[in-house]
Amino acid sequence: MVMGILKLSPTAILDRDSANKNIVHLAVENRRTKLYEKLAKKISIYEGAFRAVDNRGNSVLHLAATLGDHRSFPFATLQMQWEIKWYKYVKDSVPRDFFISRNNENRTAKEMFRKSHEVLVKEGGKWLISTSNSCSVVATVVTTVAFATTATIPGGMKEDSSTPNLEHDPGFIVFALSSLIALSFSITSVIAFLAILTPRHSPKDFERQLPKKLLYALTFLFISLAAMLVSFCAGHFFLVRDDLHRKAFLVYGVVCLPVAFFAMKQFPFYIDLVLDTFRTVPRHMPS
Repeated sequence: MVMGILKLSPTAILDRDSANKNIVHLAVENRRTKLYEKLAKKISIYEGAFRAVDNRGNSVLHLAATLGDHRSFPFATLQMQWEIKWYKYVKDSVPRDFFISRNNENRTAKEMFRKSHEVLVKEGGKWLISTSNSCSVVATVVTTVAFATTATIPGGMKEDSSTPNLEHDPGFIVFALSSLIALSFSITSVIAFLAILTPRHSPKDFERQLPKKLLYALTFLFISLAAMLVSFCAGHFFLVRDDLHRKAFLVYGVVCLPVAFFAMKQFPFYIDLVLDTFRTVPRHMPS
């Protein structure tokens, strides 16, 4: 709608509200990424609006550096990641000389960003540490169980050659590989979570470094959990395959339903983390 109005009346871009803010200021302040992206593509036409300041001497970049009341993400870490990506996107969208360096309070946009996001950085750090502690405990348990599983040989060993009795059985191969995967990825997950547990985090760490560490750690943990479940099913299959035959697969499917349901509930957060970590342009702020 805004672009339609500007098409009919290009001078509307210069209209101001009571705080002396034009449509570019309001788009940045209210985190309207799609609108700002369209306006930035026509910066040669709307140059005056991008260079303008409000009553407090704030440029468009100063407004991008202000946190405000836009707390639409469920976790402080994702919110902080979005904020720093938004600030950098606005900063890089136009030539640097477009924005004045200091406002009426003699503050730069960078200084405003640090000041307004201090609390959010602390909240994000606490959430990361709490999540890493909880997940590292789970990963440690998986490591312990996976280690015990890898030391177990279903069907026993041949006395004459000291090789597994079921070494050529497809189920045994699945069991051996899944146990090894569970052990390897769970250990890697523990190390990845421990890497997050640093005493202090800076705002720039939330853009890519910390989210990437969390993403990799969660990925390793999910893989190890799935592999451990497969190894349990493969090991148990040797006990019931003679009695249940193909019905055993139905039993395993039913047993895996609670795990699948839990994974589906966590999947949206995981997808958001993946998209927000590798996305250059910040996605539209949820309402």
